[in-house]
Amino acid sequence: MMPILFLLFLSVCAMIYVYRFRGCARFATVHEYLRKGWPIFAPLNVFLYMTSRRRARAPFTSVDDYPELKLLQDNWQVIAAEASQLMASGQFIQTTAQENASYYDVGFRTFYKYGWSKFYCTWYGETLHSAKALCPNTVALLKSIPSVNGAMFTLLPPNAQLTRHLDPVACSLRYHLGLDTPNDPDCFISVDGKRAFWRNGHAFMFDETYLHYVKNDTRQYRLILMCDIDRPVNILGRPVNWLYKKFVRLLLVPNLPGDQSGPFNRLFARLMPTLNRAKRLKKTNPRLYYPLKWLVNLSLISTLLLVLTLVFRLLIAVVN
Repeated sequence: MMPILFLLFLSVCAMIYVYRFRGCARFATVHEYLRKGWPIFAPLNVFLYMTSRRRARAPFTSVDDYPELKLLQDNWQVIAAEASQLMASGQFIQTTAQENASYYDVGFRTFYKYGWSKFYCTWYGETLHSAKALCPNTVALLKSIPSVNGAMFTLLPPNAQLTRHLDPVACSLRYHLGLDTPNDPDCFISVDGKRAFWRNGHAFMFDETYLHYVKNDTRQYRLILMCDIDRPVNILGRPVNWLYKKFVRLLLVPNLPGDQSGPFNRLFARLMPTLNRAKRLKKTNPRLYYPLKWLVNLSLISTLLLVLTLVFRLLIAVVN
């Protein structure tokens, strides 16, 4: 009982730290934090922040500190040619159609309403069959770099935005390589209050667990290669990072029929009718909706506490 109470205390402290003290940008309200801050992941994320190498402790990190990634920048035109062909053949648009399994993306589906779309290349140990067939040169480059956990092409239309959010898990850093972009400061990303904009053939890296948002106030599409790069941590952080990567691998989403898919993708597709009914219930009977919502949330928290207990015991075993 005492270990669970101790872990609960640490978990609450981690959530407060992320909400109130981490970085310069702040959540406007507790409600925004609960909706977009993924507080359930705060305990393990904070542990990874503590065990991260110095080069990975800022909102933006220098690409020069990761020399293996220069291979991507040196071959950006090869990568851009394959990405442009995918765009021209309509591969991005079809991934956002509800009749396709690619639509049921737990991590990124909420961006579809802004016109954002993507095409996966690799994902935490898996290389998608469609990527091998349609962008083989990009796949070969990515697979030659061990620190690349996952990669995708992403497309943002003109006059579009991605509202303020942060990504849930801290096992990676985010790498962006401009392929076909406006090359304009009006198409930018803001990470923890600091801006960067995309240029063809240029790359930058940031910690996606800081609050960030994207705006494309131009008349041109923004096409980039987006990679998850392994977060550099010390020996204490490696078990948590390993656990996170195994979890994220379960989120694998297909591009086309015949691609591999993860269990969360299949589960999400099956749950979608129930989720739609829940949205209708929220409007028609909020008194019933909110107790049910908190029951689900408490179940998730209980599961997290169980996982934290197992991780805590694993870390003790590693130290001893």
